[in-house]
Amino acid sequence: MKWGTFFTAILLPLASASAQTAPSLQQRVEAVLHAAGQGPRFGLVVADESGKELIAIDPDGRYIPASNTKMFTTTAAFATLDALDRPDATGGAAVRLEDYRRGPPDVVLEGHGDARLSSATDCTVDCLATLADAVAAKARVVHDVIGDDSLFPDERWSQGMSWNNIPTGSGTATSALTLDDNEVAMTVAPGAIGSPPVLALSDYYAVDNRAVTVAGDKVDLDYDRDPNGLLVHLRGTIGATAKPELIHMGIDDPARYAAWRFKALLATRGVRVTGTIDVRHRLLQWADDGAHRGGTAPMRAPQQPVLAKLTPPPLAEDLIHTNKVSQNLHAELFLRRVSLHDGSGSVADGLAVVRAMLAKAGVPRADYDFADGSGMSSYNRIAPRGTVIFLRWVAAQPWGAQWRATLPIGGQGPGTLARRFKGTPLEGKVFAKTGTLNQTNALSGYMIARSGRILTFSALANDVPQGVVATKAVEDALNLVAAEN
Repeated sequence: MKWGTFFTAILLPLASASAQTAPSLQQRVEAVLHAAGQGPRFGLVVADESGKELIAIDPDGRYIPASNTKMFTTTAAFATLDALDRPDATGGAAVRLEDYRRGPPDVVLEGHGDARLSSATDCTVDCLATLADAVAAKARVVHDVIGDDSLFPDERWSQGMSWNNIPTGSGTATSALTLDDNEVAMTVAPGAIGSPPVLALSDYYAVDNRAVTVAGDKVDLDYDRDPNGLLVHLRGTIGATAKPELIHMGIDDPARYAAWRFKALLATRGVRVTGTIDVRHRLLQWADDGAHRGGTAPMRAPQQPVLAKLTPPPLAEDLIHTNKVSQNLHAELFLRRVSLHDGSGSVADGLAVVRAMLAKAGVPRADYDFADGSGMSSYNRIAPRGTVIFLRWVAAQPWGAQWRATLPIGGQGPGTLARRFKGTPLEGKVFAKTGTLNQTNALSGYMIARSGRILTFSALANDVPQGVVATKAVEDALNLVAAEN
């Protein structure tokens, strides 16, 4: 859609006002948001290149930001982590052989915060199989297989995340030893009508399959699992002519899962395991002042030298992935990693880094509170005005353009905006982070106006009732602002 066509279409309902009483741009934007329906609470700030606010609707209101939280986490990574464009020399998983006193050594698989370690059969980079090969070349018999994630304190979920997300890939646990995105995939394919569907998955989880195959092509499946449980309850229906459904299930103890998977890879290489699967976690500790939970650096017994260590691809690549597809686990790992220079790798110490960055950016302290790095927590709050101040500060940093390139682009893939702004004047001209949580929508970033000027904006909608499409109202409002600037 061209600017002129959109401009006429959006203003036509308001054309009845006389020239003397023509509503202001802010009034027209408010009318567009109001037309979404009763219930949503909107906050919107749009600023021009000089910082002048063109629109300010509840600018200092505090809103749940959902995955807009990832903007603050990933910028903290740009601001504090070194060598983002070089291979991740510090983050790769490693393997050691330890304790020969009783005979065969223990195998210790040690995590260093890498988000991309893979056990896929077609893996070519950052592969668990590489570490298994190293063990097989050194030992034919081992005792225990131990997953060690003690680089970070054992806080797998941040405060304020809904318990019902834990069994899903969106809410999987965070660990310094992460494998396969800490997910187990289950494929559900239709069986004969009236019979359970056919399942394909590893044997890490057992499944109580109460689902039924029915006529047609509709899929209505649901599943749950008790926290730290290994039994998945599957229920619902799948049509006999439906395509197989792929379900990504979360993992509650990623270090144990990684050790379990590593044991299987060792077996395929002829390495016999005589002991058990075990884990090494580091307990989370209260800070001395009791103000927040922090933790000390990991305390480890004397160790044998590293047998093999991986070097993952550059972190900049993962930052692009994290923001483009809104990857929760990777964002949480970045939050913990930014504190490792002078902190414990805890959530609290990571959030302290974020707060220090926002203070440097000049964002008022009342404009934000965070409990996690991904936005899954309902405890997070941001204000539109403070977010715009922050985004304008980011744009002025030496790495600002590189960070902007991590954001989804309206109407273009890959990313969470690939299907939004299609056919509008802002297609290809919005660079913004999305956010979706229960009754919450958010969109903040940059857009190119009709004049070619770059505008900075933050649009937040909370308390969105079922059936109300707040995202479309926000898109229309932003198109209206861009059309007149």
